[in-house]
Amino acid sequence: MATVDLCDVQTVDGDAVQAAVAEQADEDEITYLADTFQVLGNPTRLRLVEALARRELCVCDLAAVTGVSQSAVSHHLRQLRQLRIVRYRKDGRMAYYRLDDDHVATLLQTGIEHVRE
Repeated sequence: MATVDLCDVQTVDGDAVQAAVAEQADEDEITYLADTFQVLGNPTRLRLVEALARRELCVCDLAAVTGVSQSAVSHHLRQLRQLRIVRYRKDGRMAYYRLDDDHVATLLQTGIEHVRE
């Protein structure tokens, strides 16, 4: 009995394959994207990103929003900064975090819409 996942006829469309290969992102881009998805695979980090998609917040505020310690928030923010998901600005002794760009908010919103449907 054949499954839906398999082709009934074993043939390769060389033009389609060549076009698909030509359109692929390069290896560095794919690796960076995989790292981004891996970092975003943590529920606490997703909560941080979700909060920062709405407004700029400091570590204390983010700890209150997520219910985790300031130390843990700082650790997560460091990982998010390394992948350019968030950035911060200093105002005196305070550091305020926000998303690095609108692409991150779009990615988050698209993911939320996907799981809700």
